[in-house]
Amino acid sequence: MTLFRLLPAVAVTAALMLPSVAAAHARLVSSTPVAGSSSASPRVLSLTFSEKMAPAFSTFEVVNAAGVKIPVRTTVSEDGKTLSAPVARPLAAGAYVINWRLASSDGHRMTGAVPFTVR
Repeated sequence: MTLFRLLPAVAVTAALMLPSVAAAHARLVSSTPVAGSSSASPRVLSLTFSEKMAPAFSTFEVVNAAGVKIPVRTTVSEDGKTLSAPVARPLAAGAYVINWRLASSDGHRMTGAVPFTVR
């Protein structure tokens, strides 16, 4: 076989072996507080994802067990992977959920929740 006949087959094989970055979506890799944890009131709430997010479409809200939203102002980190918000006043003891939504850099929109308890 000549080199010109092998080249297309090699190119197709190489393309199929490459990971598909566009098909991957952001996933939650860590949170403060940790999901399911029980601790004192946090000073900062943060969610870190596996890839950059679109800041205009990425945020979270905090809701207590009675369904009352706790006011927070989220910001996106410089690297575009972490959403965070300072807690203005200590949270009262009880159960809370951080309900997050974001658009990853590939435009895929996702939602999730991080439950935690304040002692």
